[in-house]
Amino acid sequence: NPRIKSVNLRHLKGSLDMSSIEKYAFPKGLQLLQRWQAGNSEAQEEMRDFFDAAIDGKFDENFRLLAPTNRIHSTASVHMLGLGLLHDLYGIETHEYYHADAYRYVRTNLAVSRLLGISKFYMTWAVYAWTCEPLGQKMMYPDKFPPGSDPDETLIDKANWKKLGTPDFTTGVPAAIDRILSATQELTGIAPLLQLSAPYSLAADIYGQEPLLTDVVNEPDTVNALLDHLGDVVLGPWMDHFFERFPEGWVELSDASGSPFFIGPDNCENMSIRSIRHTLRDKPYVDRVLDNNYRGDFVAEVKAKKRSSRRRGAIKNENSIPKRSKLLELTDAKVSVNPVFIMRLESDNVDVSFYEAQAIERNMPLTVGIGSPELDRNSIEDLKATKQETKEMAQRHVAAIKNVCETVDLPEDNHVGQSWPSHIYFEDINALSQFELVEIILNEINRANWQLTHGTYNFGMIFVSN
Repeated sequence: NPRIKSVNLRHLKGSLDMSSIEKYAFPKGLQLLQRWQAGNSEAQEEMRDFFDAAIDGKFDENFRLLAPTNRIHSTASVHMLGLGLLHDLYGIETHEYYHADAYRYVRTNLAVSRLLGISKFYMTWAVYAWTCEPLGQKMMYPDKFPPGSDPDETLIDKANWKKLGTPDFTTGVPAAIDRILSATQELTGIAPLLQLSAPYSLAADIYGQEPLLTDVVNEPDTVNALLDHLGDVVLGPWMDHFFERFPEGWVELSDASGSPFFIGPDNCENMSIRSIRHTLRDKPYVDRVLDNNYRGDFVAEVKAKKRSSRRRGAIKNENSIPKRSKLLELTDAKVSVNPVFIMRLESDNVDVSFYEAQAIERNMPLTVGIGSPELDRNSIEDLKATKQETKEMAQRHVAAIKNVCETVDLPEDNHVGQSWPSHIYFEDINALSQFELVEIILNEINRANWQLTHGTYNFGMIFVSN
């Protein structure tokens, strides 16, 4: 059949050219992702050739290239997209993807970042699941979605939590993480970044969200004792193990459950953030540990509702005058556990100008998150309108980052050799993300960087040595 022969010859020629990753430079890699996502069979074959080459190490030389130092960066958590791709292309399921082969995992995530056009690598995994699994928490491993703790079978309760001991960091998940970090450092040269749950979020996974929230209200001293125990017997020893092996590394703690959005700003400060400071007391690496994902800052800006009567049906006097002093207090607390950069996440729902001003006032870099709901293709009703909104949002975010970069003191390398997220940060890109929106955001970054190369403004004037 001449038609089949022609297709096979085109496929053969394409596979011979796949050793060069440069052909998928932005936006061509994103366009391939769009065709793959649309179910195009030729795109799937091309994608399989691409990942055959990536997993075989053909792109390793490219992975050593770091982001330019005088540019606005993009970073992204892409492990979910990597899982979706490998499941579709090879039938690899979740447990095998995360556990079986560290080099395949790392090369997949690095290759996905290159396809997207992301400039700065950021190696991530299912952090909440992988922090509680070594403790013995029952887990759920779906076929093509990240793992999670089983909410119906929690590991500890009020009667036995004090018996929880230190896990073995030389086997299972901790060993898998060490292998991933070693492979990442070998392939990219960047400093390893250990990601763990913070004490409150770890407690939520192994004690249960609802029982923990009940105790937050009724037995706050018990909650604080539980969080301190988790810091003392799990997280502190795990970080000790990590820094013994990777003394130049960093630790990123994640604490979505302990955020203002879920437990309020006061509990966030007095429980979540306090427990991190407790865990890090007297640790020699305290300045290399950060928690950058507290979310829901907007709740600190609104006064509590006032009720003129407790009677059913009484008129409520709701005062929503912003409490900026409370937001500043919350920001101080967040900076105490992230002295490295100011983070604004999508779910903070506070204008980026506030974080821009705080970064400048505190002489710190600014990172701005793009939330996964902002990219979710299934929630878009009007794609044309969403594209315009996304473009305008990206312009505001990039302008804020540009202003901060021009104003604060930055190291000469602009942190490109550090593995934590900087500048524009895609909080989660997965197989259900709308890649056209990713392209729009990266276009705005590139537009600003074009101005850099053409002399409109120059980061080089603001770099200072450490």
